Amino acid sequence: MIKNIKKLILVTTFFLFYSLNSFAENAYFIDFTKVLNGSKSGAEAQKKLKQKFESESQKFNKIAANIKNEESEIISQKKTISPEEYQTKVKSLRKKVADLQKNKQTSFNNISKSRDKAKQALLKSVNPILKKYMEDNKIRIILDKKSIIMGDTKLEITDQIIAILNKELK
Repeated sequence: MIKNIKKLILVTTFFLFYSLNSFAENAYFIDFTKVLNGSKSGAEAQKKLKQKFESESQKFNKIAANIKNEESEIISQKKTISPEEYQTKVKSLRKKVADLQKNKQTSFNNISKSRDKAKQALLKSVNPILKKYMEDNKIRIILDKKSIIMGDTKLEITDQIIAILNKELK
């Protein structure tokens, strides 16, 4: 009985070692973040999103500056206007601040959604390229670099995929 168990363990160990060894020979990894940021199409999308973000930020900063000026003006008028009129102006100012915060949040959420859509579109474009690359080079699996603890840099195919992506996507 013990002999049979030892044989079973030996055969299982040999099989696992052989399987893992053959798996490792055909396993490569890719840095998707680098592909998204380093490819021409990814860099262009990043550039457009950054411009949109900066434009929106400037717009909201101008509005915030106008609100600050209005606040200073209301404070300076406090002694010269009636308490009811002062409260009305303060309520109006608070509403403007709340609207600014709401619009700012909505705008930045929309930019974030646009970024996610662009990322998904680029990933959809990368998938057929990866599939063809795998077939051409007889690769069995490609892993994301984030999932790799340690690996030989010779197994990284990020730059090759970026080069193909730059040729195929404009």
